[in-house]
Formats: sequence, C-alpha cells, structure tokens
Amino acid sequence: MVRAHSAETNADRAPETKVAKPAHWIVLLASALLEAVWAIAMHDSNGFTLLVPTLVFAVACPLSMVGLGYAMRGLPISVAYAIWTGLGAALTVIASMVLGSETVSPLKLLFIAGIIGCVIGLKFVKDPAPKDA
Repeated sequence: MVRAHSAETNADRAPETKVAKPAHWIVLLASALLEAVWAIAMHDSNGFTLLVPTLVFAVACPLSMVGLGYAMRGLPISVAYAIWTGLGAALTVIASMVLGSETVSPLKLLFIAGIIGCVIGLKFVKDPAPKDA
C-alpha cells in the first residue's frame, strides 16, 4: 500500500494504541523459538552447502519473520522486537549448549538468565498513563 505524502511528521502523530491478545504473545514466543531453530540450522548448513539444514533454515526463517510481523499487530515494535531477538538469542545459546556445540559456564548461564528475566519484565511493563494536555 502506498501512502500519500503529508507534512505531518512522526512527532505530530499520537502513538498508536495496540491491544495485545494472547495469540500475539503465543505467536511471538513461537517465532523466537523458530529464530533459534533457523540460527542453528544456518550454522549446521556449513554455508548452505548441506541440504537438510539449509531446508530447515529456509522454512524456519520466514516463518519466524511472519510470526514477528503478526505479533507486532498487537504489540509495540519495541517490545515485540526486543523479546523476539532476546529470547531467540537466549534459546539459541541454550540449545547450542544442550547440543554440545557451545560450552557451559556459570557466567554464561547467569547472563542468559538475565536476558530471560528482561524479556519477562517487558511482558509485564505497563505504558504510563497519558498526560492531560
């Protein structure tokens, strides 16, 4: 869809109010899981030279992006993208540790727990009440 150009700037517009439904959160979590899947598949594909991991990547990556896009219908971009990347990264590291391609250390586990804690915090943070003009 092409939008007509106007003199109105982003600063002139009120922030878009979105209503997150449980489906938005569920799809966002599934998309973060798919992010870990495609990241590991990309690593395992050996530069996209191995067929099965390349196919897994080719399916999981766009599905992850489509899910993120759906989640952004109900969630602010700041929350959706931060959760998608943070949780996806944490799950990638955890899966890599379980699969044996990443070493486990107490500090890594602490920092992964920190990322997950921040993701949980974003879920429960509320926007401040609008100020009366």
